[in-house]
Amino acid sequence: MRHFEHLPAEVRASVFHREPVEFSVDSPARTLAVALGATLYCPATRPKLAEDIVRQAGRGVVSMVLCLEDSIDDAEVPGAEENLIRQLAELSGLGPGTPLPLLFIRVRTPEQIVDLLARLGAGVRLLSGFVLPKFTEERGGAFLEALMSAENAQVTEALGGRRLFAMPVLESPELMHRETRTDTLSGISRIVDKYRERVLALRLGVTDLCSAYGLRRAPDMTAYDVQLIASVIADVVNMLGRADGTGFTITGPVWEYFKPHERMFKPQLRISPFSSGRAESLRTTLIEHHMDGLLREIELDRANGLQGKTCIHPTHVAPVHALSVVSHEEFSDAVDILEPQRCGGGVLRSSYTNKMNEVKPHRAWAERTLQRAEVFGVAREDVSFVELLAASLRT
Repeated sequence: MRHFEHLPAEVRASVFHREPVEFSVDSPARTLAVALGATLYCPATRPKLAEDIVRQAGRGVVSMVLCLEDSIDDAEVPGAEENLIRQLAELSGLGPGTPLPLLFIRVRTPEQIVDLLARLGAGVRLLSGFVLPKFTEERGGAFLEALMSAENAQVTEALGGRRLFAMPVLESPELMHRETRTDTLSGISRIVDKYRERVLALRLGVTDLCSAYGLRRAPDMTAYDVQLIASVIADVVNMLGRADGTGFTITGPVWEYFKPHERMFKPQLRISPFSSGRAESLRTTLIEHHMDGLLREIELDRANGLQGKTCIHPTHVAPVHALSVVSHEEFSDAVDILEPQRCGGGVLRSSYTNKMNEVKPHRAWAERTLQRAEVFGVAREDVSFVELLAASLRT
């Protein structure tokens, strides 16, 4: 699979300086964690789930979570499991050339992992792993042990020898409460480090975190405007997202809105990037659907050390991916910083002559930028996110 593969070749050539590379479920975990991009959640109760998965893959979705947890009623769980097994069996019968996203199942209990892997049959080969809710050291250990114990010889054979990944969701009240946050994060750090080779990424469950205080951000506010949430994100990145080799990829929180709402504050999108007849109507559409708030939150995610995003609506995927593409300026800075002859450090003027690049302090940023460039590509010098988003939305 490859990001933006759904775009015609001539469109990709017109917007990319370097196109995204291909990757697969067998790619290194470090690559897959960044490549997740906009991870689309879908209730496992959907009657045409298999069709939905194929359709979303054709629209550029590369990772999906089939949810058996909070997105469905407690009473629906047995039926949702049966539907999920049936739909994955249907998918497994499709031709090998059918493009499919990375698929994860969000479970409720550790026992559910064992039970599903025993019942999925050939459908197991389509799985990339499981999403683990309400993750703490105690609960997480049970989930991860269940995942490993369930991988018997039959499952391993169906998977072709590869391992299933886990994506813990950090959303428990203990993370919100100041008096327990540090101990909770320390415990999570211990358990994910113990199972490091199985943990693909850590996901932030901001909706659950907000529920601990009866909060909900408005459509013209980002998660970072809710100070209680912003403080949790900062502490999670501080303890679990370090760039020294001990950290993990941490994904951005869900954006809950996808239809117009009454607006209280001014739009957050400047006019100039959409001017000169390029995309004025696109700006209007984004504002009408409060996507300007989403775009701002995506930028704040990256500024605060997060990559990718949890999505609950297909319209959110294109903005997340468009803003994940590395700009030509970012790419030029990263390449300059990582030139072998500069390993001793120093300061240099950027090739765009508008900033200072300090080799040693900016090295980790440059490495992460080139990693993102590999899976999301590099935009042409004269192409901004506006052109990338417009190209994605035209398909």
